Amino acid sequence: MGKKIDTSKYEDHVILGPVIRYLKSNLGILLAFLILCIVLSIAADNFLTVNNWLTILRTVSTTGYLAIGVMLAIMLGGIDLVGGAMIACTGCLTVVCMERWGLPMVVAIIIGLAVGIVAGFINGWIIAYSGIHPFVVTLAMQSILRGAAYLIADGQPVPLYVNDVYPTIGTGLLGGLVPYPVIYMLIFFFLQYLLLNKTKMGRYIYAVGGNATAAQFSGIDIKKVKIMVWTISGFLSAFAGIVLSARLSSGQPSTSVGAETDAIAACVLGGTSMYGGVGCTGGVLIGVLVIGVITNGLTLLHVNSNWQYVAKGVIILLAVYIDMIRQNKMQSRSE
Repeated sequence: MGKKIDTSKYEDHVILGPVIRYLKSNLGILLAFLILCIVLSIAADNFLTVNNWLTILRTVSTTGYLAIGVMLAIMLGGIDLVGGAMIACTGCLTVVCMERWGLPMVVAIIIGLAVGIVAGFINGWIIAYSGIHPFVVTLAMQSILRGAAYLIADGQPVPLYVNDVYPTIGTGLLGGLVPYPVIYMLIFFFLQYLLLNKTKMGRYIYAVGGNATAAQFSGIDIKKVKIMVWTISGFLSAFAGIVLSARLSSGQPSTSVGAETDAIAACVLGGTSMYGGVGCTGGVLIGVLVIGVITNGLTLLHVNSNWQYVAKGVIILLAVYIDMIRQNKMQSRSE
């Protein structure tokens, strides 16, 4: 029998501490990701190639932007369903601003991001002050934004011809290897980590999600927290729309249908509790990669694309069921 390695003495180490705590808290999803990669590397010849992994990383970056905002909403015991529609709306609007209205690229991007911020703020304000469930509010906004995308684009894709710089936002490579969208995603994940672990707002999000009544009695402005969270989510969805439209060099009103489902799946796989109050930034990042690898692997294996929806649905169901079991165990221990 091999001697068990005691890692507790390293948990307070400046460098090793965070790494060890991360590995411990995300061991399950990391093992699942590793096993998945091993299986696909055996089953699909092209899975481990550099070009394929660049494709995976570019693709999952969109899911990553959405997942960061969706994670915050779920941590409050809510949900955000506007992701896919916001991508379509802001992507079309930004391209139309340049192609048809002749606005400078920077102005067009600011307008696109502003739409995301305003829509997110409206969602948060309605959720905070009306008491309507976030599912209903964001579902309604999803319909509004999808309709707006079709109206802005006149129901057709809008190709971009007037600007050669804009596409590099989505297609550029740092050092000739790492896609820009991946760099953006990692930056946002790092900023979210700082938000949740180094700021008062992060502590408030955990507190409100864990017990809103207790948080209110402790002096936390619950309404302000909710508005902030859905505003952040709206901004990130808008950013995703701009990056995707840059990668496609066009505004696509029909794009990203169901993208929010991938984001939700990544969150629950990464350990974000649907009951609120629990979430790990690093876990969600691995969840995003798992969803991307599954989609890519099924494509390489020439599996009918419709089965991808089936697979993601099963993944969400299993992840939520596991979360429910974990919550029941925690409640039984507290009693």
